[in-house]
Amino acid sequence: MKKGLLIIFTVLLTVSVNAQKKKKNAKVSIEVDGVCMMCKKRIESAALKTKGVKFASWNVKTHALSMIIDERKTDVKTVQKNVASVGHDTKAIKATEKQYNAVHPCCKYREDKVIDDHKNEGEKKS
Repeated sequence: MKKGLLIIFTVLLTVSVNAQKKKKNAKVSIEVDGVCMMCKKRIESAALKTKGVKFASWNVKTHALSMIIDERKTDVKTVQKNVASVGHDTKAIKATEKQYNAVHPCCKYREDKVIDDHKNEGEKKS
């Protein structure tokens, strides 16, 4: 009986530990505010400068930052902090006023006029 309980306990412990393993190539996506290709470059650079981020691509239209990260070296919160530090808001972490004000005037995604200008710019190209 004791041997059976020991085996069950060992199996449960092994399953629990394996479920908590961090992935070497985890695919994650977060929403990041921005409006243009300059924002794209800034956001992707900030993400890629984070140790453990292997790939980063931000979509201007959807605002999705898709990444491949090594969860053993970093986590989503660290990437969000680094992106916010260059002036871009995420759902979880907002850039400070100082960080936001450091972005180029055409990248002021919190301002309706800038957003409208970029929408109109896209319509002209179509």
